[in-house]
Amino acid sequence: MKIWRRGVLLQSLFWPLAVGIAVAIVGEALTRGGLIAGYLLPAPSEVLRALVFDADELWRGFLSTALSAIAGWFASAVFGFVAALAMSLSDRVRRALMPYAVFFQTVPVIALAPVLVIWFGFGRPTVIASAFIVSVFPVIASTLLGLRSTDALLVELFRSYQARPLILFWKLRLPAALPTIFGGLRVAAGLAVIGAVVGEFIAGGGLGEVVDAARTQQRLDRVFAAVALSSALGLIMVSTINVVARRYLRPWHESESGRLR
Repeated sequence: MKIWRRGVLLQSLFWPLAVGIAVAIVGEALTRGGLIAGYLLPAPSEVLRALVFDADELWRGFLSTALSAIAGWFASAVFGFVAALAMSLSDRVRRALMPYAVFFQTVPVIALAPVLVIWFGFGRPTVIASAFIVSVFPVIASTLLGLRSTDALLVELFRSYQARPLILFWKLRLPAALPTIFGGLRVAAGLAVIGAVVGEFIAGGGLGEVVDAARTQQRLDRVFAAVALSSALGLIMVSTINVVARRYLRPWHESESGRLR
């Protein structure tokens, strides 16, 4: 079993690594060959060099952005679940709150960033608030969809056995909604990283500040290095959620059981 799992892991890593190496080789050839100007696209070797020689600053920025993104994602997960639960229990609550949930999704966070600075000041609180605003709607939407999509026949079966509402929720509605909830959490994780970096452009700190400073210095290699680290952060967060989802869904749901082909 361990050998099989190791083989599946290696197989899942092979193609992403192969594509990444191929893109890096092509980018290096285009840049070194003069087909693409270096001030438009730095060579992958230059980005790698920036990751090595500017490791201290980039690592500090990565940790700062990670803390803010994770905090914003966690806040959106808690608030989004509670809000979706309330909306699933009452149509009036859903009609009253859904426009505000859509507001968070449609208003550009860069337009709200100056207001957040006025409210929370410069630094991490504003960055966390930015990450929260960007990532909360997918959690609300996916959780609400899952809670409202429970099989009606199963609901009638539980009620025929006189199951209490709490039992109905805990034993049926919540487990049935988990696949869509995890889907929303995955989307929210990537958006939280985006929101954190955008917030850092205004409030300072983290990879956003690194990108902004490198832009003014015309250090495109550092810009791409910081972008690569922010992408790695999003990948780490999504992969962690995938591990948790696989742990809870594999025994019974087709999306993680490996029976779907």
